[in-house]
Amino acid sequence: MIERFLKQTTFTSVEDYNKNLEFIIPENFNFAYDVMDVWAEEAPEKLAILWTNDQGEEIRTTYGELKEQTDQAASYLQSLGIGKNDPVMLILKRRYEWWVVMLALCKIGAIVIPATHMLTKHDIVYRNTRASVKAIICVDDSYVVSQIQAAMDESPTVKQYIAITDHGKPIPDGFHDWQTEWKQAPKFVRPAFVNTNNDTMLMYFTSGTSGEPKMVAHDYLYAMGHLSTGVFWHNLHEGSLHLTVADTGWGKAVWGKFYGQWFAGATVFVFDHEKFNADTLLRQMEKYKVTSFCAPPTIYRFMIREDLSKYDLSSLEYCCTAGEALNPAVFDKLKEKIGLNIMEGFGQTETTMTLGTFPWMMPKPGSMGIPNAQYDIDLIRADGTPCEDGEKGEIVVRVGDRKPIGLFKEYYRDPELTREAWHDGLYHTGDMAWRDEDGYYWFEGRIDDVIKSSGYRIGPFEVESALMTHPAVVECAITGVPDDIRGMVVKATVVLGKEWKDKAGDDLVKELQQHVKKETAPYKYPRIVEFVDELPKTISGKIRRVEIRQKDAEK
Repeated sequence: MIERFLKQTTFTSVEDYNKNLEFIIPENFNFAYDVMDVWAEEAPEKLAILWTNDQGEEIRTTYGELKEQTDQAASYLQSLGIGKNDPVMLILKRRYEWWVVMLALCKIGAIVIPATHMLTKHDIVYRNTRASVKAIICVDDSYVVSQIQAAMDESPTVKQYIAITDHGKPIPDGFHDWQTEWKQAPKFVRPAFVNTNNDTMLMYFTSGTSGEPKMVAHDYLYAMGHLSTGVFWHNLHEGSLHLTVADTGWGKAVWGKFYGQWFAGATVFVFDHEKFNADTLLRQMEKYKVTSFCAPPTIYRFMIREDLSKYDLSSLEYCCTAGEALNPAVFDKLKEKIGLNIMEGFGQTETTMTLGTFPWMMPKPGSMGIPNAQYDIDLIRADGTPCEDGEKGEIVVRVGDRKPIGLFKEYYRDPELTREAWHDGLYHTGDMAWRDEDGYYWFEGRIDDVIKSSGYRIGPFEVESALMTHPAVVECAITGVPDDIRGMVVKATVVLGKEWKDKAGDDLVKELQQHVKKETAPYKYPRIVEFVDELPKTISGKIRRVEIRQKDAEK
């Protein structure tokens, strides 16, 4: 498959990859037709999806069967008046139908807007209004349905509401019945014209660590940009059974459960569950013999606290992480327990993977890796000049005459916000890092999160990594607190392991402070330590340091 889209398909070194990665870009590329339907023709019996849930149900779907299902779904959506350029919001958790609908919408040229099931009425109205959403397809969850119904009167652009229910359940008022209706649609006829490469295929609302979410619009080549994500970063092949832990409502789902995995011809493994439990997840990996795994660092933190010797993970070949920076202590513990490295990657809702640790290079624990050759990555100072090795700066993408494959088109309907982030030939990520002499990048934090104390610039991640090496700490967030003398002082908000919770107090505060002084430069130690049961996070699971700062300001 990938030989259709790359001039060279295998690489043996960083130099080889950087020199020879070159995409073959078809005219009017469409992932559903040009990748998935081709697999269905060439390998119809090959397993595309292995879906299971916490109730023990299973669905195994071949590439041939998936083509039939997506054609049927595309015809059904057309019968409801949905077509080219129509924005359609999906709130489907990890229901099997999410994969079918995503491909069906691609086949008719509609704009898909994946969304999380945690949205409130306000969130739904905001998205419907800003994006002129025409249809909502949702899981039949009482909370989700109630919030959508509450938003109906304030969502005039939405013409169709479609619920995917379990068989036999009543259909919510105002909704179409997916399970009954989609099978009755006529035979699908591919539209005469579906898309150009520049048309908008997908939009995500960012998770909003501060302010209202932005609408990130991606074109049809965004899917191709994830070829390197699945084939080269995840190191997938046709025999892979890949599991990425991610909710379908945010960008990591298409990083790890969709585009890149199917470019590789792998089988996407899905575990649909209501509540995360490390033991349950590990039992699923053991039962189904998962070969490739990707999850945010938070998941790994809970996994390594289990007795991994209880699980047969011998089928596991490869581990990756993204979503936030990986603490070296977590890397080291997993390596010690199961003998595998965690290969880190970095990107944003606005990009595919821009930095990563690839199979032909040795990972450095805590490093994001090197630039992905499809992007021209650099670090710049506040004045726009390039940083030297070892110097902290903002990660930027240098954009020449042609937009890199995978970089977003724009912030939809917000040219001013687009210009703020993308100007003078640079896309500004807003993330800080430094580069070592070997070209590896090391994450420091968001620009707004960097703490300036007594003339020092302290990145939250370096202090968090030091704290994470203490056995008491499950998770932590480092923020700055205003101080009359130092300008700001470092504060640690800490979630303790269950066996340490009854030890929370002054003695443990001092122990953690001394621990940080030993692990990193002493001036970085947290002068304030607060113990909490959980950290505030966005709906996509990222720590909201801004919320911690706001609460401290109110105090």
